Amino acid sequence: MKSYLTFVRENAPFLGAGALLMMLSSFGQTSFISIFGGDIRTEFGLTNGEWGIIYMIGTTLSAAIMLAVGGVVDRFRVRVVGIVVVLLLALACLGMAFNVYAAALPFVILSLRFFGQGMSYHASVVALSRWFIATRGRALATASVGYMAAEATLPLTFVWLKGYFAWKTLWIGCAIFAVMMTPVLYRLLRLERTPQAVSAENDAFGMDGRHWTRGDALLHPLFWALIPAITLSPAFVTAFWFHQVHFAALKGWEHLTLVAVFPVGTITVVIFTFVYGNAIDKFGAGRLFPFFLLPLVIAFTLHWYAPSVAWSAAGVMFMGMAGGGMATLPAAIWATYYGTRNLGSIKSVVAALMVLGSAIGPGLSGWLIDVGIDFDVQMLAYAASFLFASVVCVIPLRLAAARLPAAA
Repeated sequence: MKSYLTFVRENAPFLGAGALLMMLSSFGQTSFISIFGGDIRTEFGLTNGEWGIIYMIGTTLSAAIMLAVGGVVDRFRVRVVGIVVVLLLALACLGMAFNVYAAALPFVILSLRFFGQGMSYHASVVALSRWFIATRGRALATASVGYMAAEATLPLTFVWLKGYFAWKTLWIGCAIFAVMMTPVLYRLLRLERTPQAVSAENDAFGMDGRHWTRGDALLHPLFWALIPAITLSPAFVTAFWFHQVHFAALKGWEHLTLVAVFPVGTITVVIFTFVYGNAIDKFGAGRLFPFFLLPLVIAFTLHWYAPSVAWSAAGVMFMGMAGGGMATLPAAIWATYYGTRNLGSIKSVVAALMVLGSAIGPGLSGWLIDVGIDFDVQMLAYAASFLFASVVCVIPLRLAAARLPAAA
């Protein structure tokens, strides 16, 4: 415990910057946007399927843009990239607040998803993975507290605030808060060096003792063996958060009653983020990766059955267990197997695929709801997909581990 506190104290500015970017990414995360799903559908007269398709279009476009610009974190300081991204995220929040046209919704979602879930989170995890080598797991776990704190407090807080303020007014508040955080971010990173300078001192090699380019990584079978786990989790976990209002109504529960159990999941995420963070530093990301989705198999089975909110609370807890792995393992796995020099470029492809997964989930599940397949029934298929993703990466990871440098 003492060594961990020393680690946090000595690296507080960088850990704090990572945590702040992760926290601000919440304004573009589905768990936050979905709070306003019912209001948006009412405002623009949309069905569940139509809202899901709009969300899918905006999110898919943001994934495409990630492929083109995600590599900027390999060339520019986070204090530059991060501040620009946060200011544009504030504009996206204002876009949601003042938009009056249904046709503009895909572009509003595009902006929120790209600058929030996409670039804010991407800049944070790439920088942390490059800044920290031997303590990468602990660094990612510590910074993830920023996102988890937002996930724990924002849904319940904003559902409550909607009882007192117009929902569009709340988006204006989000924009103001984002702008206020930019000088804090600049202050935390006043000593940050360029990515090239950091790499010159802290390079960590990948398989075969070299730094893989994005093109090399895309041609390697391990990359694609890991992709099902990377994409299916955001796809169907996002679908759960996105359709939370519909899911509560389907079960006959008040929305606030369901939202009230979400902090249980967040507490579990916090615990297992640190469990995974320390385990990564001790055992390596590759050994842990095949197991982190297994709690989702249990979680979605529980949601399917759930005769009461207590059962879904248990499901949310198991989702939190998997969330701890998702917060730490993916960023560590790419750095471990492909090196850190081109991490931003490689990770931009991964981020784009994750965002694409989070686009497909709400759109697919919304369409299935509209054609008569109940959302709770869909949960069983999602549980089976998580089991498949866990199994398919076991052998490729074992084969790749033999090619890692001895230090890894």
